[in-house]
Amino acid sequence: MANNNKQQLLDQRYLQMADTWAQNSYCKRRQVGALLVKDQMIISDGYNGTPSGFENICEDENNQTKPYVLHAEANAITKVAKSGNSSDGATLYVTSSPCLECSKLIIQAGIKRVVFTESYRLEDGINLLKRANIEIKQVDI
Repeated sequence: MANNNKQQLLDQRYLQMADTWAQNSYCKRRQVGALLVKDQMIISDGYNGTPSGFENICEDENNQTKPYVLHAEANAITKVAKSGNSSDGATLYVTSSPCLECSKLIIQAGIKRVVFTESYRLEDGINLLKRANIEIKQVDI
């Protein structure tokens, strides 16, 4: 029981950190943050935004998200790939449930657990993760 309570507390704390990290995003419509944790160490982080070297403007003149904006999960996964660390068996903490495209990356990156706060408007990403037997947990912070 004590282990379960400790994990719940860690889940909430990592999600709070992901929420703080989301504030680095220049996106106006929605700011999302993500942390990759393995063996109780943060091995990567990310927030939604444009690719490196692009202007830090996520929306077009009609307030629509530009098609090349990277999601927080994609940024965290690609960042860990660049670092030489392995995300195999890691937990992804993210402030919004993953979309379908990010869920594909999560599966391929070997992430075994996804913990999130807010539900994304579409459920297809979560459904794909369930199909891949990835543990999914929604937590309030």
